[in-house]
Amino acid sequence: MSAKAMALIVLSALFLLILDLIRREKLTFKYAFGWMIAVVGGLIMVLADRFFERISALLGFELLSNFIFFCCIGAAVFLGLLLTVFLCQQSQRNECMAKKIALLESEIEKIRP
Repeated sequence: MSAKAMALIVLSALFLLILDLIRREKLTFKYAFGWMIAVVGGLIMVLADRFFERISALLGFELLSNFIFFCCIGAAVFLGLLLTVFLCQQSQRNECMAKKIALLESEIEKIRP
């Protein structure tokens, strides 16, 4: 089996796994979006390998594998940044909710004799 065929199989399986996790509500689309972009980017790289060979040569990479490794590191950094943004948003929501709960508890204490 060629490396291209193996990459297509792995990326397709990953794409189907992401869709299944969304369907079973184990993963929201908000979080799956970054993974979907990474999988689609990988599929494009596998299917348009001649184009990426030219791009890698233009950018100064001697081997296509070095360019692919560079793109994978970029994708990992992108996913890490995306998940960090979501984590910060969730932290802000939790903090806001904790403040609202504290205000409600304060109001309840005022009402109780």
